[in-house]
Amino acid sequence: MSRAQAESVIKNIIREVAQECAGKGQSVSETLVAFMVKAVVLDPRNQFNVDRTLTNNDVRNLIELCVDRLLDQESPALDTIKMQVYFDMNYTSRRELLEEHQRVLRSRLAAVSREITESRVKDREELDILYRKIVSYMLLRSGVGSPTDINTVREATAALQSVFPQSEMGTFMSLLRKDKEQQLNELSMIVLGIRLFNRDSGKGGEGIDDLPSVLKEAISTTRSHILSELKASAFLASQQTTLLEWLHDPVDGPSNFFIPKPLLNQALYNVRQHEAFLNIILADAGLCEMQVEALQANLRTQMKELRATVEFKTAIPTAQVFPHFTALAKTWAGLQDEVVLLGVLGNMVANLRPFLATQARLLPKEQLEVLLEDLVVKSDEQRMNESSGSPIDPTQFEKAEWLFPKTTANFDKLSLQFNGICGFMLVEKDGFLLPGNPHIGILKHREKYYIFSSKEAACGFASKPDEYIARVAEIAKKAPELIHLLELHQQFASVTPYSEVQSGERLMVKPVVKCDSCTQTDTHLVEANIVRSYEWNEWELRRKAIKLANLRRKLTHSVQTDLSHMRRDNVTQTYPSKDVSCQSKTEGQSNVPKPQVYLAGLRGGGLKPTHLVKTNLTRAVDE
Repeated sequence: MSRAQAESVIKNIIREVAQECAGKGQSVSETLVAFMVKAVVLDPRNQFNVDRTLTNNDVRNLIELCVDRLLDQESPALDTIKMQVYFDMNYTSRRELLEEHQRVLRSRLAAVSREITESRVKDREELDILYRKIVSYMLLRSGVGSPTDINTVREATAALQSVFPQSEMGTFMSLLRKDKEQQLNELSMIVLGIRLFNRDSGKGGEGIDDLPSVLKEAISTTRSHILSELKASAFLASQQTTLLEWLHDPVDGPSNFFIPKPLLNQALYNVRQHEAFLNIILADAGLCEMQVEALQANLRTQMKELRATVEFKTAIPTAQVFPHFTALAKTWAGLQDEVVLLGVLGNMVANLRPFLATQARLLPKEQLEVLLEDLVVKSDEQRMNESSGSPIDPTQFEKAEWLFPKTTANFDKLSLQFNGICGFMLVEKDGFLLPGNPHIGILKHREKYYIFSSKEAACGFASKPDEYIARVAEIAKKAPELIHLLELHQQFASVTPYSEVQSGERLMVKPVVKCDSCTQTDTHLVEANIVRSYEWNEWELRRKAIKLANLRRKLTHSVQTDLSHMRRDNVTQTYPSKDVSCQSKTEGQSNVPKPQVYLAGLRGGGLKPTHLVKTNLTRAVDE
């Protein structure tokens, strides 16, 4: 099956699954269906062989399995996958989000801008109408004030007339369309800068909010909301982890529990994924806070410089004051962008909450507290503090390389495998998630870094690392939500990860355990300006000129040598050999005659003399 045919079959499967789910009252996105199809195929329990072409029965079975999983309303795993798909589709970097916001803003203003740039005025009245449209465009583009507010329009009109009076409309109409758009954008920035300066001077600022104060309150509210959600999610994860530890305890744990362990594992995966996403959003909120502080400092500095430029002066060259207004407007636009980012982050936090509903129904809060009455609920920090006192002894492993905080630079910035989860406990406890402790020691294996929850887990994993890594991948095939949660995208190349760009490109930081340094002294501190191609001999110059002139009649040839063999593509064509036979008209043969000579009278005898008789009976050659 070709690639195009395979893609067509997959698209048909996705379409049929979505249609069957819609027919049963459940609307699902194509992205969710595509992920579920890959997850069902990867699961070894479904016995799909990816190396052979799917039959009609296989396709029907695949569709039924996908529909059953997508309609399972009591599966925390489905909620986790939906959460991952939502985050993948909605979370982007700051740069991409702001670019999309600017693109949407330009598309909304495109009709107004086109109406201004393509207008053909014929009289004074139409010219006044066009000028009012320009004022409205500048208010809409700056996002400061409403074009329906009379006081705001008057203030913006006065600011525009100070830099672009109506008498210059004729010159504006004679420009090309691109030049008109550029001038409109520049005038919008200048007008916004003038309005901001007037507001700071107490002479205007109608419709302009106190954006720094608004941002300060918004950042505080957003961070408090995220921290509250993160705290609740982390505590719930600690409770479920404690419960699973009790169930896995061979001595104190119950022999039979009313909820199967796989379902409890799925609930823990759901909460851990929610916690991981909240940490990402919290980091972005912290970056917004730092950016706002920097922008507010720039705003104060620019306002002081502008005040110093225009103070006690009746006339100022536009070349001096316009750049200050433009810089002021850009800084204000940066603050507006931070408002947009904070709004997006707040919406994402609110939209992630519903994906915890299934695990909450599986084990309600009151029931969970009753089960944990006699148990000590430990947080991740408490477990880490308890296990930090027993680090690994690197001398026990000759071939393994261990990294420790005191001997390794950039220790806190290492990219840990399994997203910081202990791979040994994940395998030995049938999918139990337990965060690792880097202070025990980080195992470096095949240029990757692994952490563990205890010294025993580290020793067990280090004895057979490749086997445990493969078994983690097998567990992830049965629980596809672990592929994103543990960041196993290298093992599963067919599953696309959610965006890894977090506030810029993510860089792989390598540990610095050794350092080689060297110094070199320059031989010539002054740069030499020697022209190597200079020739003082005119005959040498003549020889080079003749050589260049003769190049016009030269041809380029290629040669294949033993050293360059197999370094380029060669094509040779041969003709196959033919079977050839030849037949004569007559068949003949020849033979040499055999000599036959007889001698008689050799015996002699008697008194008579012996007479020898020789008889030649040889046949002639020509007979």
